[in-house]
Amino acid sequence: MRGSEAAFARLVDRHQRALRAFLRRACAGDHALADDLAQETFIAAWGRLHAWRGEASFRSWLCAIGWRKCADARRGAGRSQRRDADWLQSQDLERGEGASPDARLAVERALAALPPEQRAAVALCLAADFSHAEAAVVLGSPLGTVKSHVTRGKARLAELLGAAHG
Repeated sequence: MRGSEAAFARLVDRHQRALRAFLRRACAGDHALADDLAQETFIAAWGRLHAWRGEASFRSWLCAIGWRKCADARRGAGRSQRRDADWLQSQDLERGEGASPDARLAVERALAALPPEQRAAVALCLAADFSHAEAAVVLGSPLGTVKSHVTRGKARLAELLGAAHG
């Protein structure tokens, strides 16, 4: 094992500059994000070293992992922006801004109509600004389950609120 760690450390030394340069370009110059993703890439590569078959260069394999990490980060940023917008809207609703009392009551009724697990996931992720991962810890549920609850809960809320206003 010690020899493997030393060999991997040499690979990191050899390829980290190219990986970081690629990720900095892919992340539109966000050096902090690129450096974080490079770290995550090397951690993932170490854990999946057995999967590298040598069909491509090690640097290419690393960059492919880094690219997937970058894409995941972009998707996560988009979700975060949407979650922030939803949170701001919910704050406006709680304060009574931009919504009539009837609309606020309709939202509360729609939330109450959701199954408890969906309601909790929606409340954490959309109103309390928790990430899906944080909500999974709070709820003691797998990440995928929380994501499903949020997706289904949002769809059901849209359906209920559409029917209430339609």
